[in-house]
Amino acid sequence: MIHTLYLTGVLLAAVALYLLPALIADDRKRADTLTLALFNFALGWTVVGWVMALRWALQPVSQTDVARLIVMSRREKTEALFAAIATRAQQRDTARGTSRTTKTI
Repeated sequence: MIHTLYLTGVLLAAVALYLLPALIADDRKRADTLTLALFNFALGWTVVGWVMALRWALQPVSQTDVARLIVMSRREKTEALFAAIATRAQQRDTARGTSRTTKTI
């Protein structure tokens, strides 16, 4: 019984160590986490592949990636705001009995 628990613990620790580069990349919110995880899964069994994946995961996130994430966040908020305004205008027009034609760009 204790032997089985010990082996289970060792197996879980080995899997966690094997996937450590992917876990680090996910924790650091890297944009290429999926690519890194696939690389780690495919080549992590080699020591060189695992070290390369770990080094890749520990590389600093570039400023362009950070700026892109900020811009996308702002864009999503702006799109949500305009969608809410359009929905509210349509509801108001429906309540009044008028109709507007909207042009999609």
